[in-house]
Parts: sequence; structure tokens; C-alpha cells
Amino acid sequence: MSIDAIIVLTALIAMLIVLAMDKMRPGLTLLLVAIGFMLMGIITPKEMVAGFSNQGMITVAILFLVSEGVRRSGALDYLIKKILPQTKTSVRKAQFRMLPTISFISAFLNNTAVVVIFAPIIKKWAEFVNMPSQKFLIPLSYATILGGLCTLIGTSTNLVVHGMMQESGYEGLKMFELSKIGIIITIAGLIYIFIASKKLLPGNNLNGDTGKEIKEYYFDAIVPEDSLLTGAVIDHGHFKEIPQMSVYGVYRNNSFMPADKQRIILRASDQIILAGKSSSLKTLISIEGIKLTCLQNVDKDFIQSAVKLVEVVLGPRFPGIGQTLGKFDFFRHYGGIVTAVNRNGERITTGLNKLKLQEGDNLVLLTDDSFISTWGDSKVFYLVSDARDFEIPQQKSRRWLASVILIFMIVGATIGEYMPKVNGMKIDMF
Repeated sequence: MSIDAIIVLTALIAMLIVLAMDKMRPGLTLLLVAIGFMLMGIITPKEMVAGFSNQGMITVAILFLVSEGVRRSGALDYLIKKILPQTKTSVRKAQFRMLPTISFISAFLNNTAVVVIFAPIIKKWAEFVNMPSQKFLIPLSYATILGGLCTLIGTSTNLVVHGMMQESGYEGLKMFELSKIGIIITIAGLIYIFIASKKLLPGNNLNGDTGKEIKEYYFDAIVPEDSLLTGAVIDHGHFKEIPQMSVYGVYRNNSFMPADKQRIILRASDQIILAGKSSSLKTLISIEGIKLTCLQNVDKDFIQSAVKLVEVVLGPRFPGIGQTLGKFDFFRHYGGIVTAVNRNGERITTGLNKLKLQEGDNLVLLTDDSFISTWGDSKVFYLVSDARDFEIPQQKSRRWLASVILIFMIVGATIGEYMPKVNGMKIDMF
């Protein structure tokens, strides 16, 4: 084996390790390896930049921009809201309504963009109708992958191969050439998802045999010395002053009292553990007589101005991984207060300041309107979404314009290859 071959093999192994550990952005990792090859004379500068002239590669980049335009128009948000049932139904019926449509959309838009658009909407919808979101999020991902098999622009891999074929002198792929087998695979895949997902995927929409909705988060609240709720009664987990939530238990003098099987009379300095949805946080903030533990040392002006609830999932590049919330000043870094944490289905009840942050933690934040615009596209978080029912943009003209442009793109890419050359130039995919 030559020295060049050893260098290339070593660099590729190192590159794969870095990509697997997700310590550096993939684009930067690949670029550094390519630059290293060029500096060592393994490839020439001309070969280094040759890929940037590949029409398939450039078409992939343009398709990302098209997907982003459709996302910002709100057209897909409007469509998915019309598809999703607004009352509780069976998992299979709900999947049957959404997954074929998602596969169809994914055939013409970038898969990543489709998942990013639909995942938070479906998660909020599942919470709204009291259905397990786990039954829909993985099928969503698979449906987009299956849809991407059906057209040339369905996935970036198809376009790259198409460009390489043209560079090698071949005709390349046609717009719907892959659909001859892609549609069959998609139908078979969707049928399997309909049959198997209900049994294989986790998530239940009922909490034991009580018939109560699953409570996603626990919130810690303190009863101040001068609280009007001193003397109030918690009856078997029910607290009439906060009917939207249930009481999990009460900490008093370092002793925990479960609330589901007894009556508890509140005293000053009691710490109440309340169970409820993330959207219940706004209710807790407005109630006089209790104070959320996470907001004890927060400026009142910020609480009044921070009217938005946001859910984030921590990514591997989040700088506070391995640090406690008390040590890592989340507010100073991102302008938000961590009010609740959900980790692998485990609900963190107390001691948030001592909690060590991990990749994949689901955090509910109290913040202002600038958070999503600032960090929504950041790689620090896997997912950023409003922790409330999804909203549909009201600008109908943008939705229609985006839809018309998308249809024009699809039709043009389909029939362009059959049109005669104009001034010596063929109207191809690019």
C-alpha cells in the first residue's frame, strides 16, 4: 500500500470518528479533509473545487432554498392542520390521514425540511388530542424517506448521482423514472407502518387505569409565608384552586407526602409538585399564593415580558452538556428560564439547579419572542418549537404563491427535458 493510500485511509477513519461523535459540523469536517488532501498533493486545486461545478450538487443547494421558502410561507403548516383530526381517534386512522400526504410532499421537497416543519406541529397536535406523539414521530421520519424514493428531487442523493451520470456522458435520470419502483416501495412501507407501529412503538395515551391524561411535566412551586393558599386542602391529588393540574405530592420539612391517597392541608413554606402539560406554566405564573421555584430569583420585569413558552431538545453541540443548570447560566447564554425538564420519559420533579444537562433533554423555557428567531435554526438544539397549540400564518397570499411556485418547479422539471433546446441550451433540472 502506497503512502498516499495510507494517508487517505487514515484521514477517512478519522473523519468518520469525528462525524460519529458529532464534535464538528459535517460540512467543516469534510472541507478540512479535502484541504488536507490538496495540501499533501493527493488531489490538485482544480480537483478540489470541481465538485462545486456539479449541477446535481448545486441543484441540491437550490432545493434547500425552495424548501425553506415553502416553510416560511406557512403553506405546509396550513395543510397539515387540515389533515390532522381535531378530535381523538385511533392511531391507525390518524396515521392513515397524515402519512401518505407527507410521503407525497417529501417526493418534491427536501426530507429534512419536511421533518423539521411537521415534527413540532404533530407533537403539539398529539398533546392536544391526548394521543402518544411517539406513535407518529418515527413514522413521520420513515414516511419522508419513503416519499423521497419516488422522484429525482425527492432526496439529495438522487440528484448527486444524476449529476455524476451526466458528467460521465450518460443521459441521467428523468424526473419520475425512480417512481416505477419507488411508489411500490413506498406503499409497502406505509402498509408496514400502519400494521406494526402501534405494537412496536412506545407511548400510551392513558395513565394506567385512572383515565387521566398523561402529564408531561412536573413543576415545583413554593407556598410563601404570606400566601393566601395557606390552609387550602389538596384532596387526593385534586387542588380546586388549580383545577387544570393535579398534585403529585408535597415536600414538608424534607419529608415527601404523596398526594394521591390522602388529604393535605397546605402550610407556609410547603413545596408543591404539580403535574401538567407544558402549556399549564402560564396558568401557574398568574396564580397568586404560590411561586415557581425556578422563578424565585428572576427579575419581575422579565417574567412580565417573557410571554412565550418554548420547548427545546438539547443537541450534542449545546455547550452546557455535563454541567448542572445551577452552574450553566442558561438565562445569560440564551435569554430563557428553564422551567421543566423531561428526560427519556422521566419527569424531573425537584432540584433542577442540581440537574446535569444531557444530550436529548427536553426543556421547557420561559422566554420572549426573540428566542425562536435567534436560535430556531441553530445546531445547538435539535428542535425548537412553541410550547403551545400550533398557529397558522394568516397571509393566504404567501401560501398560494409558494404553492404555485412549487407546482411550476415540478412541472418545469418534468417537461423541460422533453422541450427543444433554446439558444443551444436544454431546459434541464438545473
